[in-house]
Amino acid sequence: MADSRRYYEGIGRRKRASARVRVILDEESSGIITVNGRDAKDYFPRFGDYITLTSPLVDTDLADKADVSVHISGGGYSGQTGAVRLGIARALVKYDEELRSVLRQNGHMTRDARVKERKKPGLKRARKAPTYTKR
Repeated sequence: MADSRRYYEGIGRRKRASARVRVILDEESSGIITVNGRDAKDYFPRFGDYITLTSPLVDTDLADKADVSVHISGGGYSGQTGAVRLGIARALVKYDEELRSVLRQNGHMTRDARVKERKKPGLKRARKAPTYTKR
């Protein structure tokens, strides 16, 4: 994509994943989504991931009018999908503030704060205690 085109940027995070999303909305846009230089359907092969990350664009009727470029790092498939979704939603709000109510109603603007719980001393994992033996 050419650097001279106007874009709107949004940062999305989920679990350990962090995504920097750039949405380009102009007359040249054709609905192409690239993730780390690859097509989004190739990068997210699992069923439903592509639908999840494009849902903010579909809900605002901008799916075929916006080009999206994503740079993502960390996390797994699920975390990266959620991070891209939040980043796209935040970029669309920068484009048009009136889209915020539609995106919020569909749950795209809420950051999922659930992360892995840390391991505690004396335990095997975050909550699993060693097996108790009486004798």
